[in-house]
Amino acid sequence: MDLLNTLVDKGLRRELPTRDEALAVLATSDDELLDVVAAAGKVRRQWFGRRVKLNYLVNLKSGLCPEDCSYCSQRLGSKAEILKYTWLKPDQASEAAAAGLAGGAKRVCLVASGRGPTDRDVDRVSDTIKAIKDQNEGVEVCACLGLLSDGQAERLRAAGADAYNHNLNTSESTYGDITTTHTYADRVDTVEKAHAAGLSACSGLIAGMGESDEDLVDVVYALRELDPDSVPVNFLIPFEGTPLAKEWNLTPQRCLRILAMVRFVCPDVEVRIAGGREVHLRTMQPLALHLANSIFLGDYLTSEGQAGKADLEMVADAGFEVEGTDEVTLPEHRVSGGCGSGSVCASADAEAIPEARTDLVAVRRRGAGTDLAPNA
Repeated sequence: MDLLNTLVDKGLRRELPTRDEALAVLATSDDELLDVVAAAGKVRRQWFGRRVKLNYLVNLKSGLCPEDCSYCSQRLGSKAEILKYTWLKPDQASEAAAAGLAGGAKRVCLVASGRGPTDRDVDRVSDTIKAIKDQNEGVEVCACLGLLSDGQAERLRAAGADAYNHNLNTSESTYGDITTTHTYADRVDTVEKAHAAGLSACSGLIAGMGESDEDLVDVVYALRELDPDSVPVNFLIPFEGTPLAKEWNLTPQRCLRILAMVRFVCPDVEVRIAGGREVHLRTMQPLALHLANSIFLGDYLTSEGQAGKADLEMVADAGFEVEGTDEVTLPEHRVSGGCGSGSVCASADAEAIPEARTDLVAVRRRGAGTDLAPNA
């Protein structure tokens, strides 16, 4: 297929695809899906070999959020029956992180619900970062605490944080339909603050919220303008009790096309399969490893993932290897100065809406905030 040959050539040169090319990948048929995966896999292997980076989430504070993000089970007014608890102490968070690190994770992502941290919150997260780093040589720590105020990113960096995550989620033109308590510009500002402080920027999107193909293209163009080192691709988990509970718009094939497009247009960036992997990719998860070079191990913030042991077996069975703490994730040209050459990520044509599989969404009941052992 001429389109795929063109995209492979551009990906190997780190050249930006056109908007039409981005849309065309997601318009391919299911009969062409394996060709799309194989082509995008060539680009993935060029920049990341067969390595898979494992990340582990620790939810420092669950629920009780004053923001109204429609996709979130922790939102204001959510009736989702999730775990709710206030801040974990540094030793509790460090213990939770240790389980994921023992399972092979290289990065710990410390997440807290809320609009953004107070200075006191930054102090407590800084103590947690130090506790984790003191006990685990070579571990990467990414913080995800919401909107940052001036000076907070610098304080997190000084405490030892390596990265900061703050997703754009959807396009600027439709952001107000998803969230009203803060703006798209607020999110961009926080990513820029993280960048300016010397933190590795991590920013991604959520697919499956009812957005158009053009919205998906727009948000990833915006992400590439921000030049993050990692782009998490979340697939909406339609929690009962949230406004988007009925949005079951994704199929495994559509998810793979979205990931392939992300790889074509973000060829040398860490692409992470984030929330919703098990819910929407299901038995086709191993194919996604040919597109993304990073996944979360075990459970998510408020939902359960597949067992950590199953994740490790999947990586090995698919012919990939877990990235070690002594290996640098990003290609040398990004580590030494960044790419900065704006790329894109993409969307898909409308497909038949599958029947809702609410049985696939399992609320997390173990790990941080409970007395039960974590899934790592």
